[in-house]
Amino acid sequence: MLNNFNTDPVFTPEQVLENRGRVAIFIDGSNLFYAALQLGIEIDYTKLLSRLTGGSRLLRSFFYTGVDRTNEKQQGFLLWMRRNGYRVIAKDLVQLPDGSKKANLDVEIAVDMMALVGSYDTAVLVSGDGDLAYAVDAISYRGARIEVVSLRSMTSDSLINVADRYIDLDNIKEQVQKMPRTNYSYRPLSGIGLLHEQED
Repeated sequence: MLNNFNTDPVFTPEQVLENRGRVAIFIDGSNLFYAALQLGIEIDYTKLLSRLTGGSRLLRSFFYTGVDRTNEKQQGFLLWMRRNGYRVIAKDLVQLPDGSKKANLDVEIAVDMMALVGSYDTAVLVSGDGDLAYAVDAISYRGARIEVVSLRSMTSDSLINVADRYIDLDNIKEQVQKMPRTNYSYRPLSGIGLLHEQED
């Protein structure tokens, strides 16, 4: 009996990448904000969700951010996010000795990505933080595919090396940016950076 090895379908690399299955999105809010600042754009989070999902079945989209509870504008933005397809994971900003404020959510991102393995086929990580590379590598060994989306100049090589697909934010900025408005000035508060007037 002859074995015919040519009966399996042959897929192009593009077809393999597009067969994403169920998608879960994990967005490092601070990292994305500073990337957008570097690009000189504001993110349209409706467009972003659409672009990252790309027609695939969305399991859930998580948005991780540090918050200033006294900042009403930021609270309004996060409320808008919750009502428009995002699960917001917020952590209070901590004042550092130099006066700046920061909230590190690497652990939360890594834990959620690990906890949901098996529920999604493709994880889309919007971050360039190399601290997440170890978790991403572990997740890929559990059978999930990893797509990393971030600005190349702000992205760790270690993170790109463990991803199945890397997308430079600079290459998709036209698809995810808000259209500029006339007579509109935008100045974020130092260290917070999530003051987009998305609800307008």
